[in-house]
Amino acid sequence: MQIEWLEVVTNKEVAHNIFELTLKGKMVSNMNRSGQFLHIKMKDPSLVLRRPISIASIDDETCTLLYRVVGKGTLEMTEWQPGDLVDTLGPLGNGFHLDFLKREEEVCIIGGGIGVAPLYELGKEVHARGNKITFILGFANADDIYYLEEFKQLGAVIVCTDDGSAGLKGHVGVALDQVNPTAVFACGPTPLLQLVQSHFSHLEHVYLSLEERMACGIGACYGCDTKDKKKRVCSDGPVFQKDEVMV
Repeated sequence: MQIEWLEVVTNKEVAHNIFELTLKGKMVSNMNRSGQFLHIKMKDPSLVLRRPISIASIDDETCTLLYRVVGKGTLEMTEWQPGDLVDTLGPLGNGFHLDFLKREEEVCIIGGGIGVAPLYELGKEVHARGNKITFILGFANADDIYYLEEFKQLGAVIVCTDDGSAGLKGHVGVALDQVNPTAVFACGPTPLLQLVQSHFSHLEHVYLSLEERMACGIGACYGCDTKDKKKRVCSDGPVFQKDEVMV
């Protein structure tokens, strides 16, 4: 973990209110596991708290973040231009562990909304290990879909939309019976994680990445406790084995 002023390389909208921010700096060399996040400080002094943003992709010299515009902080982020410097704390959190996977085992990776973002780097890592992947990705509608072609390069993709404007109509639950994986990884809103936790209760290797509002990002303030108050999402997670947490 370190603080560094990372430089903006690109910042562009890739779907409705979804932006792709690419940064470069020495910190990137310390990013070695999918599922971690960066804690980013806004330039507006009235926005005191940093914003936790998942790392969507890690390359040799750059990292890419995907963020949804939901408030003043993320709205400010849309205005950042190439060459701007961003006060960044990271990489933070415990990401996805893959050491247990055996080559060619079937893996299901499930995401919803902006929870799809950290699953791209995860998919790259699983694909590199030689596993067969089925992605089940849920969005509100066709306009909200992002990185679809990128995911298709890594495995089979099942898209679900709430309104049926693309793929299957409904949430990701409508596609769960189509897969029979050895391991499952998921990130998204609480109802999605609860569904995955329940549907795959018979499997040992089910890992959930929790979405939570954070303050310090390093486990000091206890502001992001899990529902049972036994874990902190920022430092103990955000990734947990399904039996570790009450979603």
